[in-house]
Amino acid sequence: MSKKVAEQLVEMLVNAGIKRIYAVTGDSLNELNDAVRRNDHIQWVHVRHEEAGAYAAAAEAELNGLACCAGSSGPGHIHLINGLYDAHRANVPVLAIASTCATVEFGSGYFQETNVIKLFDDCSHYNQVAATPAQLPRMTQAAIQHAVQRKGVAILGLPGDVSAMDAVENISSGKNYFSKAIIHPADEDITEMASLINRYQKISIYCGIGAADAHDEVVQLAEMLKAPVGYSFRGKMGIQYDNPYEVGMTGLLGLPSAYHSMHESDLIILLGTDFPYVPFMPTDKKIIQIDLQPERLGRRAKLDIGLHGDIKATLTVLFPLLNRKEDESFLKAQLHIYSKVKEHLHTYVSDKGTKNAIHPEAVAACLDKLATEDAIFTVDTGMCCVWGARYIQATGKRHMLGSFTHGSMANAMPHAIGAAFACPDRQVVAMCGDGGISMLLGDLATIKQYKLPVKIIVFNNRSLGMVKLEMEVIGLPDSETDMENPDFALIAQAMGIKGITIDHPDNLESGLQQAFDYNGPVLVNVFTDPNALAMPPKVELKMIKGMALSMTRLMLGGKFQEVLDTVKSGYKHMGELLD
Repeated sequence: MSKKVAEQLVEMLVNAGIKRIYAVTGDSLNELNDAVRRNDHIQWVHVRHEEAGAYAAAAEAELNGLACCAGSSGPGHIHLINGLYDAHRANVPVLAIASTCATVEFGSGYFQETNVIKLFDDCSHYNQVAATPAQLPRMTQAAIQHAVQRKGVAILGLPGDVSAMDAVENISSGKNYFSKAIIHPADEDITEMASLINRYQKISIYCGIGAADAHDEVVQLAEMLKAPVGYSFRGKMGIQYDNPYEVGMTGLLGLPSAYHSMHESDLIILLGTDFPYVPFMPTDKKIIQIDLQPERLGRRAKLDIGLHGDIKATLTVLFPLLNRKEDESFLKAQLHIYSKVKEHLHTYVSDKGTKNAIHPEAVAACLDKLATEDAIFTVDTGMCCVWGARYIQATGKRHMLGSFTHGSMANAMPHAIGAAFACPDRQVVAMCGDGGISMLLGDLATIKQYKLPVKIIVFNNRSLGMVKLEMEVIGLPDSETDMENPDFALIAQAMGIKGITIDHPDNLESGLQQAFDYNGPVLVNVFTDPNALAMPPKVELKMIKGMALSMTRLMLGGKFQEVLDTVKSGYKHMGELLD
């Protein structure tokens, strides 16, 4: 063959549908970079930090399918790790190319040498190094199919010297097999499940991302059973819209209504969810769980029935065996509670706050109002997740991306980079915390360089808000959570991005509208209320007790202004609890 290994690899990536590689070039990646340069069907996206590249690839993969990032020897590998962990735990297919030092230097302690196999073993389904040209094509095919079929990260180690060698013809088919199968439980298991469901009147349904493609079937099930429907954060965009039976989320970011529905029911049906927070799961109810990944069954709750199956396919074969229920009293009671919860949530939207203390609830609600019907939202871990979960509404066309399982800071802006590349015809809104945006500020330059029209909204509360909350919940005065921030709008302007500062609630909607109207990237620095903290009722009760302990400690130390701040912080939580 008259091509190099790097060229062969690029051709295989293109054939698999990969449109770009997010990476910082250099050293062992140079041959791959050059092969991309000479191929018109793939693009090299020059991120400023490999972690941002991994996050961008993860966002693209979640929206469009398989995506790719790369890192060169040593530090380039290690920088990828956090974003790859996030992608792997989110079950999105990402191929990561880890170029290494030359094969002759393996095991010699060479400059920037890392052990690829050990390094990436815990965040990948496939992890191999192609040490010869003959290995490369089969390993590439295997890596791609592992990523797609097992839904996670695959690592392809590529030594710099191998990438420059002459390619060897692939002895396998060289074709990617992205086949799909319809999976539902065996007939006897379906019959057993239907029998249990038919036995109970008060039933609640709880859905995760695994049920997102079964929206209509979930609504049909709720209608037949007269059951309220709760959902996880990742399940929200696929389940909430056009659903007259939905009662919101439960969990750390959720609402009292979903929590109440699950605890007041006699039977809970878990659909495609690996909801991680055991304290929010009832222990005295009958529970059915259905999941396409059977290894997840029963690891969060004591199940009466656990079944392996795709949610859409399973519900389709279940429906003929169910008895339609006529009593709507339980459903109506849960919907009534939900309506009251939504009324309370609106309190902090109608009252937008004060100068330099704009209610973040009002910011999120305004974003929901101004954004397009098919907008893509990315949310930073922490309080931005709370506001996104509670105030950004699903339409059936919107997406919301975040670090929902790995829980990393700084994901929203790089996720937005990948979303903007993946869906150039859709609006992308990054809801960033001031702590999160500070971590990867350098990749604002990537947004500018590629002219990505991302709208970056910084919820600038001058603190690590979620950490502050965690400390208050357990009765500790918050320490080292305050942040002395730079002027984020000026930083954006210095990078060639339009910067807007909003410090007064009267200017909130007009300032955000200006950002949405601008044809290009914008960073909006919104000075939000640092005392705006929100948690579900069970945790809020603990917080109020902890807040009392904190106040006692502060008064003993003579810190009376901090006592007042703590009271202000807890006021809304007591209101939510009493409601």
